[in-house]
Amino acid sequence: MITKSLRPILFVMAFMFFVLPGTNLSAQSDKDSANLKDWWKNAVIYEIYPRSFQDTNNDGLGDINGITAHLDYLHELGIDAIWISPCYPSPQADFGYDISDYKNIDPAYGTLADFDRLVAEAKKRNIRIMMDMVMNHSSDKHKWFEESRKSKTNPYRDWYVWHDGKGETATDKGQPPNNWLSEFGHSAWEWDETTRQYYYHKFYIGQPDVNWDNPKIHDAFKDIMRFWYKHGVVGFRFDAITTLYEDPKLEDEEYVKDKDGNIVINAYGDKTTDGKKTEFYPQVHDVMVEMRKASDEFPSNKFPGTHVLVGETYVPTINDLAKLYGTPEKPEFHLPMDTQIGLGINKFDVAAFRTRISEAETKLNGNIPLIVFDNHDNPRLDARFGDGVHDTDIQRAVSTILFMTRGASLFYYGDEIGMKTTPPTRKEDVKDPVGVTGWPKEKGRDGERTPMQWDDSKNAGFSNAAPWLPVPPSYTSINVKAETADPNSLFHWYQKLIELKKTNDAIAHGDNVMLDQSNTNVLSWIRASGPNRVVISVNFTAQPQTVNLSTPDVQAKSLKTLLKSPGATDPGNISHIELGPFGVYIGQL
Repeated sequence: MITKSLRPILFVMAFMFFVLPGTNLSAQSDKDSANLKDWWKNAVIYEIYPRSFQDTNNDGLGDINGITAHLDYLHELGIDAIWISPCYPSPQADFGYDISDYKNIDPAYGTLADFDRLVAEAKKRNIRIMMDMVMNHSSDKHKWFEESRKSKTNPYRDWYVWHDGKGETATDKGQPPNNWLSEFGHSAWEWDETTRQYYYHKFYIGQPDVNWDNPKIHDAFKDIMRFWYKHGVVGFRFDAITTLYEDPKLEDEEYVKDKDGNIVINAYGDKTTDGKKTEFYPQVHDVMVEMRKASDEFPSNKFPGTHVLVGETYVPTINDLAKLYGTPEKPEFHLPMDTQIGLGINKFDVAAFRTRISEAETKLNGNIPLIVFDNHDNPRLDARFGDGVHDTDIQRAVSTILFMTRGASLFYYGDEIGMKTTPPTRKEDVKDPVGVTGWPKEKGRDGERTPMQWDDSKNAGFSNAAPWLPVPPSYTSINVKAETADPNSLFHWYQKLIELKKTNDAIAHGDNVMLDQSNTNVLSWIRASGPNRVVISVNFTAQPQTVNLSTPDVQAKSLKTLLKSPGATDPGNISHIELGPFGVYIGQL
């Protein structure tokens, strides 16, 4: 029998025997702290469009509790964080991106208590929650704007961008201040009869732009960030961030012309302008330095680790993207989206992908790229890369680039099962204001926002009521239930890629170097971290290809297969890798 006096000694001895041999506790603690702080550097982020993920109260709309209900599924998939598209109170003119209250949850999606439960349950599964931060505009139903439009002397008047029209008189509103266009079609200026001025809206009429020349706006949004940090979010994705500022002189933009010198007419019937007076102003960097500072100062008490700022950053060059990280002295975004790879090419062009991936590796000053191929504003992968015959193989190829290149990865709900873009076929069925205005040339974004396909039951298991958007016919075969049961499914391919990204040190943190660079059919690269080296080859064609990846620096008699397309054979060595149509091979040297 062990006496009470000996138990503490034996416990310590056992702890030292089983836990400590070869382990420096202090060093291990430091490593764990560093991993927690830098969780975002190799993160897998999953975007959920809450309206379309899961309905739990049978009103045809997805909700916060629907996200909570599927946390185990997301944990099984292997994600680190969920970015939730806006779930704040809103008139839903732009389905949440027109916010009327930044400090609450829209009743259609649930309550703040539901959100707090989501955060708590996600934390149990080591999943972080990120919110959308929409700072370019609010809803015209927000109390700020309702006050602003009451009179020219209202204290909130200069919270928004107001200007007189051209040629305005006491009885005539005249013309808009300039030729700037809304992204949703037609003039970016809307006449307000009450105060007889125009307000500016880069996007929808019901989304007036806030005035970032007003310091009170800066303070208001920092306060909003702090509010959500108190509720346990770990960061924000900043919407339309490059559009915060406009030309203070209100000069007209240049018209875009075709090769014959004719002005291009857009899908809305407008003369297309170049957008140079309403985007990419340098003051955006000052705002993000300020927001980053406020974010970094807030304690991470709900979910320990770094608060992370993600940017929706559609910028023209890699140099512009590099600037959005800021400097060590004045940091900005942790992860500005690299939209130049997955959203800028939109076709299988080996040379273009090779160039853009190499730029992300070598021209971001050592910063971590955030690779993204898909989101709620773009047709899904099948519409941009698919050929209608090899769509699943093509999606395997795309996802390999997403997860096997260096950096963090962001993907959109349903990509992991191969959901297809399904736009409306009649104008009367269109919900998106973009499609309402631009039909038929512009059908809007409904096609990429259809309900998540959970199973082959009625409404794909999304809702017992009629969904807000129709479920595509493909749900009978493309659904979570079917794919989780099939070991060769796209779901399991995503799952295996994510596992490799997390467990293989070369893929998690290694350098990214292109191989076989004269090949115009196959994209190949190596991930290397010390002696650990992994090669990846992706066939960009519908024809079988064979590649030789041997170089003076990369030689091996054999490869250990980590992952390969279904039905593919293991290569004999690195000098002879056979790839089927849109085939993929990943192997360890």
